[in-house]
Amino acid sequence: MWDPTGSFGRALWIGGGQWAGKSTVARLLAVRHGVTAYHYDYHDARGHFDRRIARGEPVERDPEQNWVRRSPEEMAADARAIFELRFEWALDDLRALDSPRPLIAEGWGLRPEFVVPLLDSARRMIVMVPTEEFQRHQAATLPRAGAITAEVSDPERAQRNRIARDRLLAQDAAAKARELGVRVLEVDGSRKTEEVADLVADHFRPYL
Repeated sequence: MWDPTGSFGRALWIGGGQWAGKSTVARLLAVRHGVTAYHYDYHDARGHFDRRIARGEPVERDPEQNWVRRSPEEMAADARAIFELRFEWALDDLRALDSPRPLIAEGWGLRPEFVVPLLDSARRMIVMVPTEEFQRHQAATLPRAGAITAEVSDPERAQRNRIARDRLLAQDAAAKARELGVRVLEVDGSRKTEEVADLVADHFRPYL
């Protein structure tokens, strides 16, 4: 795969589920080790948004259809299909990063089945997923993980669907990771963020 700067070869990858602390860990490792961090969600909400417009895709779905009328299983299947398309866009972003230091790419759209074929070792990736209890805690306490802000007929059902979708996607990412020999780190909230970052740094030690 065309990679003029060798970005993929130097990259370290953090995939997994929503609200597991992936972004925070990547930022901590960037500060500690001087590596370059790539945040999938940030680019997906900005540059990838522009790509969707250029492709003629609807950029705003009907909230009622999106969050209330579909089952969590349908929502998860749709998200996986979207991840596959946008993974190519994430690779384009990474091709543009020319850094003498390793790159840490993190995001829930960086699925192990997409990433592993690019790697010389499965140790270049880790998948972080929240336990079910910790996911509920995050949904209840993090403002950005709170209730659906769009106007829908049943906000509570919409939020339940969202949480169930995210749980399905996290479980699927963990299962795929284990199949491919990628380490899965379950985050239950018992460790401080710095301690979780220590575990991830130790996993990536040969490359930092």
